[in-house]
Parts: sequence; structure tokens; C-alpha cells
Amino acid sequence: MGGESTTRTAPRSGGTDTGPVGSRTGQRLSGLAVALGLVLFLGGFAWAAVAYRPYTVPTSSMTPTIDAGDRVLAQRIDGGEIRRGDVVVFTDESWVTNAPVVKRVVAVGGDTVACCTEGKLTVNGKQIDEPYLPAGSAAEITGFAAVKVPEGRLFLLGDERAGSLDSTAHLSDAARGTVAQSAVSARVDAVVWPMNGMLERPSGFETLGALSSPGPLRTIVALIVGGGVLVLGGGAYGPVAKLFGGRSRTRTEPAGAR
Repeated sequence: MGGESTTRTAPRSGGTDTGPVGSRTGQRLSGLAVALGLVLFLGGFAWAAVAYRPYTVPTSSMTPTIDAGDRVLAQRIDGGEIRRGDVVVFTDESWVTNAPVVKRVVAVGGDTVACCTEGKLTVNGKQIDEPYLPAGSAAEITGFAAVKVPEGRLFLLGDERAGSLDSTAHLSDAARGTVAQSAVSARVDAVVWPMNGMLERPSGFETLGALSSPGPLRTIVALIVGGGVLVLGGGAYGPVAKLFGGRSRTRTEPAGAR
């Protein structure tokens, strides 16, 4: 005459754990995602630390490409890798400063550079389109006679030609304003603060030869972002599985015997 038994037998699950934190396979996959994500995330930052150097540009001589106070990332390179149109970081004591200087390379060893023909810079007799110059400005504001750039040296100008202390300010020096390739320590890839992104390709120099290949910055950013997504996704698996698993059991739990 006793009451009905309230003991329930747990359903068989074929050996798979369907507890509040999800299946064992799901737990393993989430752990693998977190581990892989950490490798990518930390590896991306390590690669960036080896390949790039941050600089703050103190003057407006590279406006509008780079404004005063902008934070840039510059890839560590050998001076022999420099190509026309590159924006580089260099140090030259003859320029009355030991601080790093940021300018654009407009001519390399063996080139003849002059300004200006029909308002345009000329390199080896070819007029160069320079869309990065400030709107409404003309290259001839820094007009100068032809300079033959010695081998192993570079001729550099600021994008804001009116106020830039660049090679044109040192034309009376023995080196005619040129800088040794070995003085270059890095090539600017991007403006990161404010987040203006990658510098545009200086296509006006393509008729004179190959441009520099893009640095690995985009790949590094992809590794860091992808790693972060994997870490967050893998770490969120347990709480999400617990939440939805609890709701599922609440809906399917049979009512107790009365």
C-alpha cells in the first residue's frame, strides 16, 4: 500500500558525457582552440616586436601622409632593401640631429633628381605623379637643380615640401643632401595612432622600377585577431554549454510522481 517510488533511472547516453559543461569531445576541442589561439596571439605579438619598431613623428613635414604626433609602425630593414617612394626612418649626424628622421625616398643611387618640370618632380628625366602631396600644393615650391645621387646613397623629401628640412636643405653639403643607405633603420608601413592604416603604394615611381614589397603587418594583425577569436571562443564554450544544457534539462525533466 506504499506510495509510488520517486526513484528515476538515468537515461543511457551511449558513453557520452552530456553534463552541464558539454561533451568530452567539445571540451577537448575548446581546450585545443584556446591553446592554438594563445600560440597565434602571442606569436603575432612576438613577430611584431621583432619585425617592427614604433615611432612618434614630431613634426608636420610628412603631412598629410603622417601628421605631427602620429604614431607609426616601421619595419626593421636593411638599407639595401629601400626603393623609390618608401617612407623611411634614418639618423644622419650631418643633419644636425641625432634623433630619427622620417622622410620619403624619391631617388636612389645612380638616379638624377630635379625639380621641377611642369610642376612635377623629375627622376631620370621622368615626371613623377605624387598624389600624397598636400592638396593644392606644387612640387616646385622646393625647386632645385639636378642632383646625381651617388651609389649607396638616397635623396629624401618631406611630403609637406614647404616646411620640410629634407635633402633640399643640405644641397650645399659635400654629399649634395644625400643620405647613406646604411643610415636607414626602418621603413614605415602604417600609421597606427590615429588608426589611419597602411600607407598607400607610391605608384608614381612604378615606371622607374619595382616598388617595395608590403611588410608582414597584415599577416601579423590576422594572427593576433584570429588567435584572440579562438581564445575567446574556446573559453566561452563551457559557460555556453552549461547555459543551454541547463535549459534543455529543464524542458525535458518529467514531473515528479504524486
